[in-house]
Amino acid sequence: MTRVPDTGYPDATWEPETTAAPTAEDFARRRQVRPADPVATMGVRAVVNKMGLLRLAPGRHEQELKRDIEMVRRNFGGLRQVTVVNPKGGAGKTVAILLLAMTFGQKRGGYVLAWDNNETQGTLGMRAQQDFHSRTVRDMLRDLGQFQGAHGRVGDLSQYVRSQGEGMFDVLASDESATGGEMLTAAAFAEIREVVSRFYKLIFVDTGNNVRAQNWQASMDATDQLVVTMSARNDSAETAARMLDHLEQSGRQRLVRQAVTVVSMPPSRKEIDLPAIQEHFAARTRAVLLAPYERLIDSGEPIRYGGLSSATRDAWLKIAAAVAEGL
Repeated sequence: MTRVPDTGYPDATWEPETTAAPTAEDFARRRQVRPADPVATMGVRAVVNKMGLLRLAPGRHEQELKRDIEMVRRNFGGLRQVTVVNPKGGAGKTVAILLLAMTFGQKRGGYVLAWDNNETQGTLGMRAQQDFHSRTVRDMLRDLGQFQGAHGRVGDLSQYVRSQGEGMFDVLASDESATGGEMLTAAAFAEIREVVSRFYKLIFVDTGNNVRAQNWQASMDATDQLVVTMSARNDSAETAARMLDHLEQSGRQRLVRQAVTVVSMPPSRKEIDLPAIQEHFAARTRAVLLAPYERLIDSGEPIRYGGLSSATRDAWLKIAAAVAEGL
């Protein structure tokens, strides 16, 4: 006979304690242990750690790099389009497209496309690495029937995009003939975007210099994150500022407020009004970041990620993190 403990209450009954059976969630939660303390892997701190004398934490620079990489790698929850704009030529749009695509490709992985949506002749294909073919968006537009309905595989798409090897992204070049073809329409932009969106998670769109062009306007309507580029010159900055006026007047105020501004620096800071440029665009866009001068970029030759200086790679990682924050 089991003895019932005296609780002081005449009608109280006692039941032995039972332990609930563990669940699969309990089993999985065991892995959620405290992460290891961070250890420096860069610079002098890393050298000291390798000597086994101390275990130094990462310095401020390394911590910032890791935070930027984590921001670039985060899940955006679906397809995202980043559009780079400035109606003035020589404002750094094509360079920004390539370096952003390279950075996301390197730090995040594949499924990244850089698309030259220039209404006529563009330069993205000229600054990118060459592939086994020289087809452009015109060829793809002509052959869109191959991708209608359930047709078309990623292998078929490789006939039209150019793989960038170590950059870990692809390029869809615009027409490289100065005289060939008609202007791209809004419908053409939509048809091409529908196809490439099946194969890529992140699309960087380069734009031409005509804000009235149908494909320019169509790219704005599909944009999730706007990037405004300019050289550190008053004419380049003023053209960008007037373009922002146009976007605001056409009902795209939110796109402007959430935009990221990138100012490309010259080899010398003499005779540039940088504070005025930074102040104006800081008041209108979410962030203003500086891209350092890089001889390789200024050469006009195809850009390779491995050929960039560490300062340039770090700066564009910072820019990429600011873009990712808006996605």
